Amino acid sequence: MRRREFIGLAGIAASWPLVTRAQQGERMRRVGALFHLAESDPEGQARLAKFVQALGELGWIEGRNLRLDVHWGAGNEAYYLQSARELISLGPDVVIGTTTPVVTALQRATVTVPIVFVNVIDPVGSGVVASLARPGGNTTGFVIFEFALAAKWLGLLKEIAPRTTRAAVLRDPALAAGVGQFAAIQTVAPIGLELSVIDLRDIGEIEHAVDLFPRDPNGGLIVTASQFGANHPDLIAATAARYRLPAVYPLRYFVSAGGLISYGPDTRDDYGRAAGYVDRILKGARPADLPVQAPARYELAVNLKTAKALGTELPATLLARADEVIE
Repeated sequence: MRRREFIGLAGIAASWPLVTRAQQGERMRRVGALFHLAESDPEGQARLAKFVQALGELGWIEGRNLRLDVHWGAGNEAYYLQSARELISLGPDVVIGTTTPVVTALQRATVTVPIVFVNVIDPVGSGVVASLARPGGNTTGFVIFEFALAAKWLGLLKEIAPRTTRAAVLRDPALAAGVGQFAAIQTVAPIGLELSVIDLRDIGEIEHAVDLFPRDPNGGLIVTASQFGANHPDLIAATAARYRLPAVYPLRYFVSAGGLISYGPDTRDDYGRAAGYVDRILKGARPADLPVQAPARYELAVNLKTAKALGTELPATLLARADEVIE
């Protein structure tokens, strides 16, 4: 994979105070990044831009005192370990990784290079860190959310579609986080609401399962967070729309892709916060001493155009709570 070049950063850097730019000295440091999204994915580019911007604000400027190597996985887990080894072979001072499979691959590639993770759901349960307060080893970072958030998605589905009696939960069964999110939804499911599972493995299988599901009335969908979903938001949102099913999603970019409603963390913000940990590590901090942090804020997003197409009238109280309304 080729290294991502950021044209124009030098011009931006020129506007920063000299004291900020000079505080790190001129010694070149190297940072690697392995993303689970495709390089062409606008969301992936937006997250990377947030990371680079935050690094620049901390005085780390590519071409001046920083070299940034970026690899894109595009959801291909078979590629992650190879890419992780390629990044580590470049001799980085620190690397960032997104999602559990990516971080696991990086940990297999190195036990010494510091790793900062983003978008990991259950780092303790998956064995990425020893604990949230004291990560241990060479890895720390930012969880995307706790399993309890999944219970709120079911509450939102009942709020926007009160007559729902059947809900299909789209989850990745290969990930412990996929199982955990479904378990959290099951825990709060009221009597009279039937839950079923659709595996997030292949878009053709999803379409087939959803095709069978809406033959019964009063159905709805809940899409849990997964690597597969992150790489196919357009197709998942389009499938829900095709079968006129109200659906709740874990992250805002699903709503931008045509999904009805989402509730989850501001993922781009976490990339800015990750830059802060990278900065601290480059200045001598150890990952083992940096606690794993939860999201700083959550956001509710609604797509009114999709609601109109589905014939769904969203409650005024919900619209008043929304952080973003797409019209």
